[in-house]
Amino acid sequence: MITRKRLAAGLCALFAALSMGIVPTVAHAADEPDDSEGGAKPKVELLLDVSGSMRARDIDGKSRMAAAKQAFNEVLDATPEDVELGIRTLGANYRGDDRRTGCKDTEQLYPVGPLDRTDAKTAVATLSPTGWTPIGPALLKAADDLKGGEGSRRIVLISDGEDTCQPLDPCEVAREIAAKGINLTVDTLGLVPNTKMRAQLSCIAEATGGTYTSVRHTDELTDRVGQLVDRAADPVVNPVAVDGADSCSAAPELKPGLYSDRAGFGEHRWYRVDVAPGKELRASVSVGADRAVNNDYGVLLRAVTKHDREVVRGSEAGDGRTDVISTGLRYPKPERDDDEDDEKETVCLQVSHSYSAAAGAAAKGKPGLPLELAVDVVDAPDGSSDVAAFGLGRGWWLLGALVLTGFVGGVLWGWISRWRVAVWRTN
Repeated sequence: MITRKRLAAGLCALFAALSMGIVPTVAHAADEPDDSEGGAKPKVELLLDVSGSMRARDIDGKSRMAAAKQAFNEVLDATPEDVELGIRTLGANYRGDDRRTGCKDTEQLYPVGPLDRTDAKTAVATLSPTGWTPIGPALLKAADDLKGGEGSRRIVLISDGEDTCQPLDPCEVAREIAAKGINLTVDTLGLVPNTKMRAQLSCIAEATGGTYTSVRHTDELTDRVGQLVDRAADPVVNPVAVDGADSCSAAPELKPGLYSDRAGFGEHRWYRVDVAPGKELRASVSVGADRAVNNDYGVLLRAVTKHDREVVRGSEAGDGRTDVISTGLRYPKPERDDDEDDEKETVCLQVSHSYSAAAGAAAKGKPGLPLELAVDVVDAPDGSSDVAAFGLGRGWWLLGALVLTGFVGGVLWGWISRWRVAVWRTN
């Protein structure tokens, strides 16, 4: 039983970790091919902004460029052997004022392929903050760099400012890349971000199923880039898009897996899951803020029967220090001894959040905020120790022993006291 408890706890922790924001895009793992078995190696290209603004000295007392170089060197040392990695720059060469020329300034510093750490570090060491910020053109070139093969492909974009080469909108470029269906994810990191840069980098990441992270310290940059490179080596399972309903009766039926949807401000999204006797439903949801929102918000996940009776809920709150907030729940359905009810129970999951649009962003209420819902149905824990016996589990045994001990002790103490009183009266 102890082993089962530990296994169940470990699975629950792993399941919750997969659903955080901080979460990778996964879905029906059993239905997707494992690239690692077929020999296809994952490919990653680090796309670094080397524009003139990278000279600013506001990251741990050193320049943004120095922080990026340090992070790159540490990441290169830790890159898994089975990851093919390349490096591309934007704004690294042209120092002039001609916008047309500056918006073509993107170069592949190190080709995507087996990593020679010494050569890659030497190439990074030569970089010096120089020119413009052509994010859109650089994304197009980076997508070309990663063509071919069947493995996962990931671009990690590090920038300290928004694109300076409009009207080629980087968001439209990211949507164009996603529309090609080439299994390419773009993750973005903003150095000392402002509102405009955050909105643009969030849009790029969102369009391709990637993540956006704001960075203000060198160790944060190193850790995050390293996580994204390591993530590329994991088997890729994509989330399944689903359209939640506005009521339990109209909700779509979900199987175990990871799903993506959008929930507007003040909107509730409903989904249905069938749970058989002897099984346990485990669900978690993450809601991200992909635009400016007010501080103080929360997310609620409820499990409700088809008769509108709530059986369990999970909730979490935030205060503006994170872009993603998550919560989860567990609902075990024990087996019946009389075999009268062996049918599956339909459980409705309700997702709602209390994000609200910041001033001036009310017009951006559509589409809703992105959410990821992870669903799993596993064998239910055995015995009342795990399936809530009024919260006591096997503590009932201890409670019974304490009651019996107290009763016996009370009887003995009463008999002894009565005997002592009788002896006192006699004497």
